[in-house]
Amino acid sequence: MFTVNDQTNRITPIKTKSFGELGFTERKHLQEWLAHEPSALGEELLIIQKEFDGFDDTRERLDLLALDKDGNLVIIENKLDDSGRDVVWQALKYASYCASLTKLQIVEIFQQYLNRYGYKSKAEPTLQDMADASSQICEFLEAPDLDEVKLNLGNSQRLMMVAAYFRKEVTSTALWLLGQGISIQCFKVTPHALGEQLLINIDQIIPTPEAKELMIGISAKEAEEKTTEVVLKNRHTVRRAYWEHALEVFQNSDCTLYNNIRPSKDHWLAAGSGVSGCPYALIFLQKELRVELSLARSSTEENKFTFDFLKQKQETIEESFGEQLEWLRLDDKKSSRIQFTCKADGFNKEQWSAWVEWHLAQMTKFEKAFKEPLQQASEALKKQNFA
Repeated sequence: MFTVNDQTNRITPIKTKSFGELGFTERKHLQEWLAHEPSALGEELLIIQKEFDGFDDTRERLDLLALDKDGNLVIIENKLDDSGRDVVWQALKYASYCASLTKLQIVEIFQQYLNRYGYKSKAEPTLQDMADASSQICEFLEAPDLDEVKLNLGNSQRLMMVAAYFRKEVTSTALWLLGQGISIQCFKVTPHALGEQLLINIDQIIPTPEAKELMIGISAKEAEEKTTEVVLKNRHTVRRAYWEHALEVFQNSDCTLYNNIRPSKDHWLAAGSGVSGCPYALIFLQKELRVELSLARSSTEENKFTFDFLKQKQETIEESFGEQLEWLRLDDKKSSRIQFTCKADGFNKEQWSAWVEWHLAQMTKFEKAFKEPLQQASEALKKQNFA
């Protein structure tokens, strides 16, 4: 930072000071400055508590707790001349503690702050005072009432670290966390002396404004990829849980097809029919259940021959099964398929028992209806020199 002398057309550096030599303390000075002027951190923030210690089984205190314009909690940790090695770990701990705070708890925390620092002239706050926390939060978030306010959703907690100097181990960790989708910012605070006047410069160094703009462009693609990845992981977990439940029921039934089959993350679970390349399959989708016979031998000709052979016995097979089936020859593909379908809210776990019973009942009938015709088709294949 420099002063400009327009008479001499020269600039002169302003002397940089340290908080230590100025006699300033973290709690009495830096914390109070930010509590009363949080916009110094580059955005509108509502300070809802300072030196917050409302954590179970710990006596730790976070410096400042705030809300941003999206209703996210912002944990602000202040250090003086040196950030210290453990500031990131400290901030992460506080974020984890705050992650479980409910809307009502946040309102209560803010009310305690207002009662302590906003109504010092009153021994007991009035009913009007007690409504202030809710009304101020609604006003800050531009919401008509508290019922429409969303606070502290999921893992939306943000971290802000303020210090005059950041160690490399701190900035390196902060940059890594930023890459993992954790909202973290580092602000460098520098005191300057200009004669008798003291100036404070606050710069955001992580992420820099330029880097932040670049990251917004990159993060759209990364967010899409991560969202897809999370959706897939969730579906894999759901499917495996469903198959575990289904296999337990199957193994206690008269249907022996799946006795040696293990649960899978896939949407299908196949079992041998006794004819090579023609498995029975249970299908579990978000909106649909199926039982099917897949004709998936190595030769297109074999698959179409088998399909046509079975199609000639359609009436007998469907009479045995008790329902009309879908016959999918799939002329543009190597394989063919015969299936029976049911619309279902597959991922609704409360209905899984019904879906498993449906799979068991349909597959039991399905196997019985196809067992003899499929063996006949296999013998016909051999006579045609397909196998």
